[in-house]
Amino acid sequence: MEMGVKEQVELLMQGTDYGDPGLAQSMAGELGQRIARAREEGRPLRVYCGFDPRTSDLHIGHTVPIRKLRQFQELGHEVSFVVGTFTSLIGDPDKDGARQVLERERVRENARTYAEQAFRILDPARTRVAYNDEWLSPLSLGDFIGLASRFTVQQFLARDNFRRRWEAGDAVWLHETFYPVLQAYDAFHLKADVQVEGSDQIFNIVTASRRLMAALGAEPNVAVIVGILPGMDGSVKMSKSLGNHIPILTPPADMYGKLMSVPDAALRAYFDRLSSMGKAEIEALFRAIADGTASPMDAKMRLAREIVSVFHSPEAAKEAEGEFIRVHRRGGAPEDMPVFRPTAGQRVTEVIVAAGLAATRSEARRLVAQGGVFLDGVRVEDPEAPAARGVLRVGRRRFLRVTGCP
Repeated sequence: MEMGVKEQVELLMQGTDYGDPGLAQSMAGELGQRIARAREEGRPLRVYCGFDPRTSDLHIGHTVPIRKLRQFQELGHEVSFVVGTFTSLIGDPDKDGARQVLERERVRENARTYAEQAFRILDPARTRVAYNDEWLSPLSLGDFIGLASRFTVQQFLARDNFRRRWEAGDAVWLHETFYPVLQAYDAFHLKADVQVEGSDQIFNIVTASRRLMAALGAEPNVAVIVGILPGMDGSVKMSKSLGNHIPILTPPADMYGKLMSVPDAALRAYFDRLSSMGKAEIEALFRAIADGTASPMDAKMRLAREIVSVFHSPEAAKEAEGEFIRVHRRGGAPEDMPVFRPTAGQRVTEVIVAAGLAATRSEARRLVAQGGVFLDGVRVEDPEAPAARGVLRVGRRRFLRVTGCP
């Protein structure tokens, strides 16, 4: 049975985060009108989301808008997965300053597997993969001046991260203002009905894309804004540059373990943005956690099973869960672990650094002092202790088999 307009809007607006109830209501209304009109015209909606390949892999934070794209696909709409092979040369400005300007060769190499990674969620047969250097590179300086003339400097200084840096006396570089203009042209070029993005992109869509499309005679696209996934620290958004991310391509056991390390306070956000569970089921789960009839640990295991199943397989998820239980609940060690043969006279802290389990001797000493280093299950008390044969555990999840010692 075909889903009605109202039901489509309710589903597609689930998990959105506009930070402004009025804007959310306005976008929901426009989305309903656009769906109804497209149905009358006998065509699907044209929906897109862009991903800048500034690194070589996607992480599960990126999958929040990708999952929303999949919902549009399942409703019969046309989805474009846009790889920002031109916009990533600049990078979307963040709160701390301009991003590093990348070389084209590095961007192309990073982009090589983006679509393949996204196809773990999207239906390849119903996805158009596009690279925005195809239409942005040919723009002349005159073309860009024409686009830029549709905006004022004041509009860009109203953007939160620009304004805060300006008020603090920090640099706001001219090329940073190009990014919203170029992203807006993506929407115009694609004749997009809908643009899906994270909540850090509200300015780029609402102020830039919709304004430019209207100025160029096109109907402004509808912004479907999804919430940002917190990183494993639970406090700031997931980001490779912050080291709090979970790559899509990470092995099953590592993905499972990383999901289990997410703080309880961030668990609801992970369920809302990553789980296939319905809203009512999620509400019931967290009521049970609140009244003590369910535990956060069991909820995390349920989520980790689901996520690892999506990106790997149900069999891989079951195996990863068994490994996690054996290592973390029963004090065992993983079957597969790196092997290290110390040199004569190496101390345990030197082994930890040489094996890459800590960056510096001082960090290794701190781990020992905090009681986070064990040899064959026995806590290492002396940072100057000589290396010894056995299984070395550093922290909760890092293991090393030390061999060749007397």
